[in-house]
Amino acid sequence: MTRVGWLLVLVAACAREEAAVHRVQPVVAGAAFAPTIANPRAAPGAAPEGMVFIPGGEFSMGAADPRQDPAGGPDPMGDARPVHRVYIDGFWMDRTEVTNEQFDRFVRQTAYVTVAERTPRAADFPGAPPENLLPGSTVFSPPSRPVPLDSQFRWWGYVKDASWRRPFGPGSDLRGHERFPVVHIAYSRPRPSSSSPPAAG
Repeated sequence: MTRVGWLLVLVAACAREEAAVHRVQPVVAGAAFAPTIANPRAAPGAAPEGMVFIPGGEFSMGAADPRQDPAGGPDPMGDARPVHRVYIDGFWMDRTEVTNEQFDRFVRQTAYVTVAERTPRAADFPGAPPENLLPGSTVFSPPSRPVPLDSQFRWWGYVKDASWRRPFGPGSDLRGHERFPVVHIAYSRPRPSSSSPPAAG
């Protein structure tokens, strides 16, 4: 498998390498933001081709209640509090996004099927009408006129059969966009397709 293939499998499987590489652990709870502290640790070795080492460090995670802020919004964002300190170990990351042509090679080598290409299971969406359980993804479609800022559905809509192969849905393709970043990719737990060996993602 190529470096791209291995990288995608590792990322989709949430890092099968040392758990410490992607470990996130709370440090100290607090009520206010504090300066970010970079990790002084050097890279553990030579960089794999096309990758860079992100040293990690400690930062304040969360948000203050934005409702009294002139630039804030109506959502109190209670799930983002309390602001707390988080430490992240260093990790390797690609210098650039994975492109459509790189992802295409990965799919050809592994028979991987993305979430957008799978038929949703009724067990995962209780109460959803059967006619809504169709493969697809959300597509950005900016409105042609000013609209209220009360719902993401004014800009995004679910499009049947939209996937990395057809970014805008039926009738679209990747011609001329081979080196653009791949889209409509989601993290999920491993679940093999009926026609291919188990693959992470």
